[in-house]
Amino acid sequence: MGPDQLAALVDRYAAALVLYARQWCACPEDVVQTAFLKLVRIGTPPDNLLPWLYRVVRNGAIDASRAARRRTRYESAAADSAPKWFSPSYDPTGLDAQAASASLAHLPAETREIIVAHLWGGLTFEQIAEAVGSSAATCYRRYAAGLEVLRQKLGAERPAHAK
Repeated sequence: MGPDQLAALVDRYAAALVLYARQWCACPEDVVQTAFLKLVRIGTPPDNLLPWLYRVVRNGAIDASRAARRRTRYESAAADSAPKWFSPSYDPTGLDAQAASASLAHLPAETREIIVAHLWGGLTFEQIAEAVGSSAATCYRRYAAGLEVLRQKLGAERPAHAK
């Protein structure tokens, strides 16, 4: 893999991978950087590159989280001030970013990671299933159930096509 190919991959997927890793650790940028370094080291990219990247990032983020918990007690308090899911910005839909972040954070980890991977990462349910070691049907069910919980917590109506 050449530098131009790697740069294109980083430009296209790094931000979504950082958001995905943020679910488990306080150093998502480091985990994503390590994943891209692993990709360079293996030489030939895997056939299913995107799910491979998500799996490597997921495993790296979980490992980083475990290491952080072992280090010191005060880092647990730092995790409470982790970056928010949404950047503060003008939102014409009226979505309250703080409420949405809090609602998303309270979802089960398995559901949250699927929602983040699908909505912000752009992965299909098949790709998510490969990354998390599940079936596409299970990933879709968790996604749909998670969205319903978020709608209820945020008082949002279901789209007309989903009723």
